[in-house]
Amino acid sequence: MTNIRVGMGYDVHQLEEGRDFWMGGIKLPATKGAVGHSDADVLIHAICDALLGAANMRDIGFHFKNTDDRWKGMDSKFFLKEVTRMITEKGWKVGNVDCTICLEKPKIGPHIDAMKKTMAPLMNVTEEEIAIKATTTETLGYVGREEGVNASAVVLIYK
Repeated sequence: MTNIRVGMGYDVHQLEEGRDFWMGGIKLPATKGAVGHSDADVLIHAICDALLGAANMRDIGFHFKNTDDRWKGMDSKFFLKEVTRMITEKGWKVGNVDCTICLEKPKIGPHIDAMKKTMAPLMNVTEEEIAIKATTTETLGYVGREEGVNASAVVLIYK
């Protein structure tokens, strides 16, 4: 019998004028970007938390503390590759990833293929194993006021 596990991750970051906006490992054209200790890529952070949770290995903040200057401004692709290495060392492989990004703008649809192409090799999967969806809050709450962005991810890992 194959050993399988499911993990769920969630991340949220404040948006601020004049910052670069990184999502799914690529820089998006936007007037606001996410604020964080690293590059604040909420999608990658949510995926990392889902992978770590599925493997029962705590969360991204446990392994890459936001008080550690080594991670200041770090490209989140590093975290995704490292988390994949960590779970692989425990015998796990990524089966699939399903994500949802919640923000008003920019529109995510035109960038989904590039995000999948960027993240797939970091997790040792094909682009077909990554689903990325986007939604808004219909102008409600912090997302609707364009004050923040969040992402959630569900992953399946197996041995």
